Amino acid sequence: MDDDEDLDELLDEVEKKFCRNVSVASSARGGGGSEPGGARRLSALKPVVQRSSITEDIDALLEELEDEHGDFHQSQREKLPKEQRVEAKPPSGGRKCCPVFVGGSSVTNGVGTATSKRSCDRLRCISCDFRVLMFDDCEWDSSCDYLFLRNNVPDRQKLRDKLKKRRGFRAYACQCSWFSSSSSSEPTALGVHPQLRWVCGKHQD
Repeated sequence: MDDDEDLDELLDEVEKKFCRNVSVASSARGGGGSEPGGARRLSALKPVVQRSSITEDIDALLEELEDEHGDFHQSQREKLPKEQRVEAKPPSGGRKCCPVFVGGSSVTNGVGTATSKRSCDRLRCISCDFRVLMFDDCEWDSSCDYLFLRNNVPDRQKLRDKLKKRRGFRAYACQCSWFSSSSSSEPTALGVHPQLRWVCGKHQD
């Protein structure tokens, strides 16, 4: 029991000195010679203070490195064209057009490449996130507008109210954009129409 009481008293003294910086400083100046346990108590306190300081420094350094690391990759990613950002993701099956082509109804649909120019039939808009609908041998009437598409996409039947029959043409539309491709037998790269925020949504093999 005497040992337990001595231990409790020692802990009380350590707590008082730890909570009062003035007491710790005065004990340090005195060298702890007047109290046999003074040096031991100070030596027991020093590692705690040092460990806390080191831990805070490490945490601050890790946060700084994490911020720099994240900002670097984010800035590097933003420099890439949107098509390359999508390609950077791990493939999950299927193929994408590169470049992406659109064309009239006489142009074959499929995966477009530099050597095989096919009209992409898996277009998706990155603005409204709707799949692009296609209507062969049709073109959009001049009265077609954003509000009409907003209210009727993807209802193909209602969209036909603004379509005109025209052989060889192909009408495209998402919920925010529309486009009529001519009857030319040559497909057109989508890059020449920057107003269209459409990308290939991947073709399944």
